[in-house]
Amino acid sequence: MLLAAGGAYGLIKWADPGGVSAPPSGVGGPFQLIDTSGKAVTDKDLLGRPTLMYFGFTYCPEVCPTTLTAVTQWLDMMGRDADRMNVVFVSLDPERDTPEAMKTYLSNFDPRIRGLTGTVAQVAEAAKAYRVFYRKVPTSDGSYTVDHSTAVYLFDAKGRFVAPIAYGVSAESAVPRLKELVR
Repeated sequence: MLLAAGGAYGLIKWADPGGVSAPPSGVGGPFQLIDTSGKAVTDKDLLGRPTLMYFGFTYCPEVCPTTLTAVTQWLDMMGRDADRMNVVFVSLDPERDTPEAMKTYLSNFDPRIRGLTGTVAQVAEAAKAYRVFYRKVPTSDGSYTVDHSTAVYLFDAKGRFVAPIAYGVSAESAVPRLKELVR
């Protein structure tokens, strides 16, 4: 996946060796998407609890399932503390990632992970607000894939960006940061 483009560069350059970093400003903002049941969800619905947010797509061959598996492990390791946070997977491929497709895909991971999708315009606005790089890339079979940022985003209960967690960070590095966020 392409990491050093657009908003991703701003996040990557801040990362420390432990995978958690000092945050760049301007990450986050208003969005209106729908969840896997078709219910409208906005950024305001996430207020009141810390939020872990990841942007990807269900046809992703490696990075997304690897990251969501790691998030599932992190939530398990957090125990009951994990119940005190929002965990959101936002699709960057709204053309294929319908609410039903998201529901099916996310059934492979922790049930606390809430899938969000929307129209092409809604997803583009959310990605822009959260400084997420993504682009469709044609494949040789006539289909496409999506190159995208790979960081997991952390927000406090007031919706303020706290830090990214870089792709591939160990649970031993990520879980203490998540526990700190919910306390």
